[in-house]
Amino acid sequence: MYIYNVTINIEESFEQDWLEWMKNTHIPEMLATGKFSKALMTKVMVEEEMGGLTFSVQYTTDSKETLKKYYEEDAERLRGQQSSLFAGKFVAFRTELAIVGEH
Repeated sequence: MYIYNVTINIEESFEQDWLEWMKNTHIPEMLATGKFSKALMTKVMVEEEMGGLTFSVQYTTDSKETLKKYYEEDAERLRGQQSSLFAGKFVAFRTELAIVGEH
């Protein structure tokens, strides 16, 4: 198993609009690609020096190869939607995580 983690810091004044869009549009569209089996959204419970609120969304996929297909076939379109709706109101960074064990 493999996790595609997206960490986003959003301006506080856009939190509710962004959360609604994530829950009702973006995450369902990510899952609809067929490349992810589930998504987990969490709020990072630290006060950021830069301000804003930070969230992490972890999308579970079966392999690095499937994630590569997401990058090739879907990433540009899906990332572009967030950029157009919330331009200048967020920063995001992405990491890939390999699951080494579950207990």
